[in-house]
Amino acid sequence: MTCPDKPGQLINWFICSLCVPRARKLWSSRRPRTRRNLLLGTACAIYLGFLVSQAGRASIQHAQAADKRPPRSRDSAEASFPEIPLDGTLAPPESQGNGTTLQPNVVYITLRSKRSKPANIRGTVKPKRRKKYAVASGIPGQEALVGPSFQTQDAARAADAEVLGYAQGGNLAKIGEPSWRLVRGPGFGTGVLDFQLPKARESNIRIYSESAPSWLSREDIRRMRLLADGAVAGVQSVSSTSGARLLVLEGSTAGSLPRCGPSPCGLLKQPLDMSEVFAFHLDRILGLNRTLPSVSRKSEFIRDGRPCPITLWDSSLSPASNDTHSSVKLTWGTYQQLLKQKCWLNGRVPKPEWGCTEIHHHEWSKMALFDFLLQIYNRLDTNCCGFRPRKEDACVQNGLRPNCDDQNSATLAHIIQRKHDPRHLVFIDNKGFFDRSEDNLNFKLLEGIKEFPESAVSVLKSQHLRQKLLQSLFLDKVYWESQGGRQGIEKLIDVIEQRAKILITYINAHGVKVLPMNE
Repeated sequence: MTCPDKPGQLINWFICSLCVPRARKLWSSRRPRTRRNLLLGTACAIYLGFLVSQAGRASIQHAQAADKRPPRSRDSAEASFPEIPLDGTLAPPESQGNGTTLQPNVVYITLRSKRSKPANIRGTVKPKRRKKYAVASGIPGQEALVGPSFQTQDAARAADAEVLGYAQGGNLAKIGEPSWRLVRGPGFGTGVLDFQLPKARESNIRIYSESAPSWLSREDIRRMRLLADGAVAGVQSVSSTSGARLLVLEGSTAGSLPRCGPSPCGLLKQPLDMSEVFAFHLDRILGLNRTLPSVSRKSEFIRDGRPCPITLWDSSLSPASNDTHSSVKLTWGTYQQLLKQKCWLNGRVPKPEWGCTEIHHHEWSKMALFDFLLQIYNRLDTNCCGFRPRKEDACVQNGLRPNCDDQNSATLAHIIQRKHDPRHLVFIDNKGFFDRSEDNLNFKLLEGIKEFPESAVSVLKSQHLRQKLLQSLFLDKVYWESQGGRQGIEKLIDVIEQRAKILITYINAHGVKVLPMNE
């Protein structure tokens, strides 16, 4: 029998050596069993209490010894027990020197470590920052096709980028190329191109996305850039009363008189005619495609430097008379007769006695809808008979208001066709009025119209007119800024949206048909 070497074990061995023989003797004596059991139970309880006190003292000593050891890092602890999860479980059991393990009586909770990388959330795409390149045109008389040019997100935000996500656009490319390219026109102001410029001037037609709005064609974008950025080679006055000027943008030789032939030209109007730009974008969004491209441009030919609308000069338009500026002379009475005859509808050839022109019946419906939204009166209501005009309106200035007594003889103006396409109209001089109140709208423009184009009416009903107008008008930087940014543009759209609701109410109340007009 070996002698124990620890004090606790020595005491336990001594008590056991005394208690065991004594317990046997008490058990074998003649004393009552009940007293013997009582003494034996008391002794065992005292012994158990002693053992518990010894165990508590040993645990305290073990904890103090553990504190004196060098602390282990959490990473090493986790590496030792990789099967233990990090989201709060029991700590691993501590190993004793003799190979046994001691179950802990304390629950340890480990905190989840921080991620070194952000979690990959499905459906999110990190936006790419696109670089911006600017290369000057090196080909005289042509627009240079250069590398993709997209402003960074910070620049877009600085230029009213709340449009959405707010704004879509496009760039130009040759046929067959996978992507469009940015068109950079030469600097304007002189007829000589400067190829030594250190940096090309930024285009006033800003495009921040890879695809153009669906309602603007590739040719529309090209012409908008030409009007906004093309070099001015010559100037010619068109009318002394209106103050309009014809700008030859490129292609003329030095010393030659400004004229429009093979060279593109733009008709520069006064700052008060800025609604021409809005009309162009509205026409494209409604799917009418009857207006000429128009942009806003700051011109050195205007003394105060205010931006002016410039519209593409189209040499394919039919010659117009000087008094009505129309290629077809019509009065209000004749016009109403044409609406009843429905000329050229469904391919039907009109009879000579009907008095039809070459213009298709659906063209009048498109013009009436377009003119009502913008309240353009200088085509169908030149005498201002359908509303209360102001003193500054042309009909009042020219003394035409009294002619309303004989409306059938009133002459229509600005009825223009193309030489090679007499079936369709071209909307020119689209000066609209946004300050006309709802109780003074010109419903005379809708008189005699029994059907409207389905494509245009669907846009008015779709609740997307505002979004499309914001996206489209944002492309024209000069116009956007001249109207006070998004806040000013929103006010103009409010007017058009309210008139669209009134027009829809008119259609429902009068039983006007909505038909596809894709002839």
